[in-house]
Amino acid sequence: MTPASRRRNIAPPRGDVLAAVMATVARKGLDGLTMAGLGREVGMSSGHLLYYFRTKDELLLQTLEWSEARLGTERRALLTGPGTARERLDAYIALYVPDGHRDPHWTLWLEVWNRSQDADDDARARQAAIEDAWHGDLVELLAEGVGRGEFRAVDTGSAATRLRALMDGFSVHVTVGIPGTGREQVLRQMRGHVDETLRPAGGAPPATDVTPAS
Repeated sequence: MTPASRRRNIAPPRGDVLAAVMATVARKGLDGLTMAGLGREVGMSSGHLLYYFRTKDELLLQTLEWSEARLGTERRALLTGPGTARERLDAYIALYVPDGHRDPHWTLWLEVWNRSQDADDDARARQAAIEDAWHGDLVELLAEGVGRGEFRAVDTGSAATRLRALMDGFSVHVTVGIPGTGREQVLRQMRGHVDETLRPAGGAPPATDVTPAS
C-alpha cells in the first residue's frame, strides 16, 4: 500500500468533512456536490464516505446540524447579551435571514427539507429539533420584551410562529434570488412588521429608514 493510499484510508475529523461539504455548496451549489468530488477534497474514497455517513441524505443532514450548532452558539450569545429586547430581536432576525442569493446554509436547509418527504422518523425528529431551537429562543425573547413593556401583550407562541413563517418565506426568496427581495429589503420589511405587530400602544414610532433599496 502506498503512502497516498494509506492517507486516503485514514478518516479525517468529522467536522472537516462537514466543513468541506459546506464549502463545496458555497462554491459550486448542491449540483456540484458529489461523493467522489467530496472524497477528493478530504482525502477519502466515496466508499469510505458512504461507510461513515451511509447515504448522501444523512451527510447533508449532519452538515445542516453542524452548521446549526455554530449558528446556535451565535444566537444564544446575542440573546443573552446586552441591549434591549427589541435590539436583540433585530439581531435574531438578521442572523436568521440569509446573507444573500445562494447562501450555503439556506441552500442546504432547503435541500434537506425537500428530501424530508421520504425521510425516516429519526431524520424528521432531528429536523424538528433544529426548528424547535429557533422557535424556543424566539418565544423566550418575545416573553422578555412583553414583560419589560417593550412589546405589546401578545401570545408569544403564536407571535413567534407568525414571525418565523414570515422570515421563512422571505428567506426562501432571498436564497433563490427573487427580484425585489434582497437581504436589506427583507430586513426593512421585518423591522416594519415588528413595529406594526409588537410595538406597544403609544410607543415611539420607528426611526425613518433611509437605507437605499437593494
